[in-house]
Amino acid sequence: MALVTVKPTRIDTAIANEIAHNTNWGLEHAAQAMTWGADEHVLVALAAAGWLYTRLRHPQQRPVADHVLIVSLATAVLPHVLKSVFDQTRPDRLTVSGHGRGVPFSGRAHDAFPSGHAVHMGALASAAGLLPPAPRNLARSFAVALSLTRVALLAHWISDVVAGFMLGIVVERLFRPFTMAKSRQRQRKGSGGQP
Repeated sequence: MALVTVKPTRIDTAIANEIAHNTNWGLEHAAQAMTWGADEHVLVALAAAGWLYTRLRHPQQRPVADHVLIVSLATAVLPHVLKSVFDQTRPDRLTVSGHGRGVPFSGRAHDAFPSGHAVHMGALASAAGLLPPAPRNLARSFAVALSLTRVALLAHWISDVVAGFMLGIVVERLFRPFTMAKSRQRQRKGSGGQP
């Protein structure tokens, strides 16, 4: 039983109503396909594969792979914990016209807050700060686009996605000092002790 009920804002409701009245089967199918890119199972599997790959082929990248794997695992667990505390009805349960235009039913009816997909994507966007500018910008654009598929599918209110994305950023930043500490120490030693 959830402890806190979260109500959608007027902006949430207005955006969901616009989507419900203006979507179509093609858009919904495209969003459904894209949203898998932010699924916790897919991301944890990719992070684990990347972690294993660095162990075998690129040992200098181990701290980054360790960081990504730990953050992926944390962001896979955290939304489930929060959804047991917060109760919010998904927008797809409140539309009739949207279902006639292709909106599917997503997850458990009262697990809207926060968006787990957006938590993962916020963490990814934040971790992209460890990359050079071009891949960083690509990863961040990808993370925002995948997060917005949750709104397009009416699986979440826009506030669920924004809150989830911000939470993912916070989680990644909280872990970074611990998971990346050895990497920074090596960099300092390599530069003659310069900070």
